[in-house]
Amino acid sequence: MPDATAHSSLARPDDGLDPLFLRTARGEAVETTPIWIMRQAGRYLPEYRRVREQADFLTLCRTPDLAVEVTLQPLRRFGLDACILFSDIMVPVIAMGLEVDFNPGPVVADPVRSEAGVRALGRPDPVETMPFVLETLRILRREIPPSVALIGFSGAPFTMAAYMVEGGASKDFTALKGLMFQEPLVFHALMEKLGLTVADTLRAQIAAGAQAVQLFDTWAGILSPADYREFVMPHVRAVVDRVATPGVPFILYGTNTGGLLEDMEKTGADVIGLDWRVEIADARRRLSPGCAIQGNLDPAVLFGPSAVIARRAREIVEAAGVEAPHIFNLGHGISRLTPVEAVDTLVDTVHREGRRVRAGQPAS
Repeated sequence: MPDATAHSSLARPDDGLDPLFLRTARGEAVETTPIWIMRQAGRYLPEYRRVREQADFLTLCRTPDLAVEVTLQPLRRFGLDACILFSDIMVPVIAMGLEVDFNPGPVVADPVRSEAGVRALGRPDPVETMPFVLETLRILRREIPPSVALIGFSGAPFTMAAYMVEGGASKDFTALKGLMFQEPLVFHALMEKLGLTVADTLRAQIAAGAQAVQLFDTWAGILSPADYREFVMPHVRAVVDRVATPGVPFILYGTNTGGLLEDMEKTGADVIGLDWRVEIADARRRLSPGCAIQGNLDPAVLFGPSAVIARRAREIVEAAGVEAPHIFNLGHGISRLTPVEAVDTLVDTVHREGRRVRAGQPAS
């Protein structure tokens, strides 16, 4: 089993500044563009695959030494500016009383589709039901360099509800939308209970050491803007309000949410995550001046040659400019088939181009 207490290779000089990622998210002047990658601790790394040979996915999430090890693996390889807790959005759902398996995505044995099903769900105490998550965060805060930010996360209420009602992933989400339109009071009751659980979870993660938090609303893009405003936005706004902590940025990310950007900003989130279907310049026009954005390279670009990766990264950094904060990320999680060298190229390019743009220098 990996030793999660010996990571001297991660040491970096402490310049006395807060991590670049945090300063950017807060809208402070920075020296270059920060970068982290969604699902950066994952199957594209050979060292991660070796750890997974020792344990199934849920065991990995529930074993702090292993979760710390895989969280730190990408930091050893790349000059990333943040790391994200290794866990899963369904961990709180399990704590609420549902049986969840992974095959490979989440599968709920007994979907929640009635008022009785919603009432049966608990509001778990994260300290009692998810202590392994909090211990992982506490260890990580001791182990990561001062220059690297630690991100906690949760699934958003709607995305968690999607799995809980459908029983797993779906192409059309008929059960979820059926509940939403046929039994709106039941749907809102489910969302309210999930919102409380999410807020409790994120607040506990912050108390355990998370310096920023991200809400993953993977399935919000299946909704029209009107339905998002009616069925989702109030619950996300309630989570943001409950979690709000001075100095701790709140990131809201969704997939295929190009039609929802203005409404996502109205939730009060500090940073809006973009997928690759939205151009940075378009997002800048539609969001408030100074609103921080995160994104948004298509993960498939990392299968291209290094020159293409560098060019696409440069275009995003240039489009983001320096008028408002920008955190570089992929528009979705990194593919398990991604060449490791491609990530090296990406990280180096983002930092180099970020410095160049801030210095007002022309592209080479």
